[in-house]
Amino acid sequence: MSPLPARRRVAVVGTGAIVSGSHLPALRAHSDRTELVAAVDVDQDRLDLFRELAGGEVAGYTTMDAMLEAVRPDLVLIGTPPSLHREQTIAALKSGAWVLCEKPLTLSLAEYDEIAAAEEASGAYASVVFQHRYGSGAAHARELITSGELGAPRVAHCQTTWHRDAAYYAVPWRGKWSTEGGGPTMGHGIHQYDLLLHLLGPWTEIRAMAARLVHDTESEDVSTALVRFENGALATVVNSVLSPDEVSRIRIDCADATVELTHLYGHRNEDWVYTPAPQVAAERAEAWRTPAADVPSSHTAQLGALLDAYDNGVRPPNSGSEARATLEFAAALYKAAFTGSPVHAGEIGPGDPFYPAMHGDHPNWAPKERA
Repeated sequence: MSPLPARRRVAVVGTGAIVSGSHLPALRAHSDRTELVAAVDVDQDRLDLFRELAGGEVAGYTTMDAMLEAVRPDLVLIGTPPSLHREQTIAALKSGAWVLCEKPLTLSLAEYDEIAAAEEASGAYASVVFQHRYGSGAAHARELITSGELGAPRVAHCQTTWHRDAAYYAVPWRGKWSTEGGGPTMGHGIHQYDLLLHLLGPWTEIRAMAARLVHDTESEDVSTALVRFENGALATVVNSVLSPDEVSRIRIDCADATVELTHLYGHRNEDWVYTPAPQVAAERAEAWRTPAADVPSSHTAQLGALLDAYDNGVRPPNSGSEARATLEFAAALYKAAFTGSPVHAGEIGPGDPFYPAMHGDHPNWAPKERA
């Protein structure tokens, strides 16, 4: 009988709501495979509160460098504001640790390619949190779609219509290109269209619009896109923080069935609905129903997949070219919206203004210099 894999020594960087509310429960759910050994936060009071919440012997540090030098963790979970992700991820990789970082992993494709170089040099891997890909409902839907069981995908809708008020944007780093990387295209809707890409595969062309309709921010507060996929399907994507009736929704119309997911911040099997086309026999449609196990989409589910990859010494999901593709989609949406021209997959690279910054230095969208 094979011995059980060793428990991985884990450090968290940032101890705010996302770490205490999502990453800590995930670690507890995988306590047989992980050991939380350290936490980092620049705010000593917040750090102390987290260490008390975490229990056990969790060492506290106010700088990441000091933690990496003293602890040498196997895995680092990063839950800090987006502008810190690139630097902190690269530091962890250089120390030999794997990384699971909140989205967006970086603020641009150029920054992402820096992380790819750090992975290559260190042999460690960095994954981005896209927990909506995980859970039994998403896995079941992807298998049905990619296997062709539901027929060819034809039409899709991806909707993130949420609501954020002025108080939300009063947090200093929000709504600014240099610290958040964008508006709801980068910070909110990215979860849903990442799942759409996971279900439908590569895209080839995008046309888009974006606007600042309500909030006094550098970035947009709503964006919309029309997308052509490699398999021929056409999709609409809406990313909004202006919508009082909040919902997250994906609908994919295939030749033999419509697949619908409706939820807000996470889904279970019951949130997925399959509607067969008239020509489909009842027995065939019955086989599409949700699987017996009901695993919610969650940080817990994604952490389990990452630990499986770690144990097997293989690249984890939501890393490498897979994670880059979602960031490329965001960059392409912004470029299409700000230039008014269609953007094709693969066209944004070094020399393109949208490669180092999502705003592309567009005169109507780039940050204004302050006196």
